[in-house]
Amino acid sequence: MNEAKIKFAERLQDAMRRAGYEPRPAVLEREFNLRSWGRTVTLHGVRRWLRGETYPSEDKVLVLAEWLKVPPQYLRFGTDVDNRINEYEQRWQDLNYLERETIDAFLCLPASQRKIVREVIFAFSKVARQENPDEIPLSERVQPLRAARDGQDEDDAGDDA
Repeated sequence: MNEAKIKFAERLQDAMRRAGYEPRPAVLEREFNLRSWGRTVTLHGVRRWLRGETYPSEDKVLVLAEWLKVPPQYLRFGTDVDNRINEYEQRWQDLNYLERETIDAFLCLPASQRKIVREVIFAFSKVARQENPDEIPLSERVQPLRAARDGQDEDDAGDDA
């Protein structure tokens, strides 16, 4: 059994307890089938969920989450993903008025102009990271940015020739 499936089973059992249900296959089968509009689940199938042998499909996770009053991403991935989502959302909420206005203006630009602005921002970001690599949190070191900057560097090399 893989660890992620076992952790899913633990979260499912915990959510059932917090919702006032015993984490037993018969209870899970009955309550799930009362709420699901799709195919019913079997006692054997839900037993495998509770033992960490298999994951339910995404549509079934949604039914479980709605029934147990927990976010579906919590059941599937745990609190780590919730924390990362909250941190990311907090970064956007912490933007001041001018920063939000700048982003809105950027989004109103035509695609060709957005590409130019994006390249300028990546260039400044690259210089800032080289000057102060210790000041930049690891969570902000994003791989797609590097790929976009590397593509720009290749274009610049062709202009110098």
